[in-house]
Amino acid sequence: MSKTFTVKAEAREKVGKGAARHLRRTGMIPAVIYGDKQDPLPIAIPYKETFLALHAGGFMTHVGTIEVGGQSIQVLPKDYQLEPVRDFLMHVDFLRVSEKSRVTVEVPVHFENEEASPGLKRGGVLNVVRHEVEIECPATAIPEAFTVDLTGLEIGDSIHASALTLPKNVELTITDRDFTIATIAAPAALRSEEDEAEEAAAAAESAEAQAESDQED
Repeated sequence: MSKTFTVKAEAREKVGKGAARHLRRTGMIPAVIYGDKQDPLPIAIPYKETFLALHAGGFMTHVGTIEVGGQSIQVLPKDYQLEPVRDFLMHVDFLRVSEKSRVTVEVPVHFENEEASPGLKRGGVLNVVRHEVEIECPATAIPEAFTVDLTGLEIGDSIHASALTLPKNVELTITDRDFTIATIAAPAALRSEEDEAEEAAAAAESAEAQAESDQED
């Protein structure tokens, strides 16, 4: 299960650009909690604490608790806005969740045992097609990451979604195909050699065919 976080927030009575600017000058940023068939709750959260959580990794897959107005509300970050020039955190949207909630999230894919892959040892390249995989799962049981074992993989081998070990009640959102997650690609030098060999073989076959044709004539 993913890690959790706790944020102490304040309820916001005023909304709008002016109120948001005032919050940011005091080291807070505007946010909102919505969902679970309840009215949206505008809140203010500490900028520094939230910024560090965002850049620690996995922020969008970590269920947290927001303490506000005497309540402890379980939430999942669903969106955030950054100031386009300075990457200043401007706003965060949180979704209310419970033990019964199911959510759609993107979970990172990690790779291990690269040293045990014969293809990579021969100079092959790990070509990652999907760094994250979208799943549907209980909000309180989001996997931290999926791990793919590269042991024994050769150049030309592919890793598909079926290779992932899904925990109980976790489902892939793409179910109509066994999509590719990564491949072990040949290095550029080897590909060039193979192309040259194929061209030489084709030229030889063409020459043989021409020679046979000349003999028949």
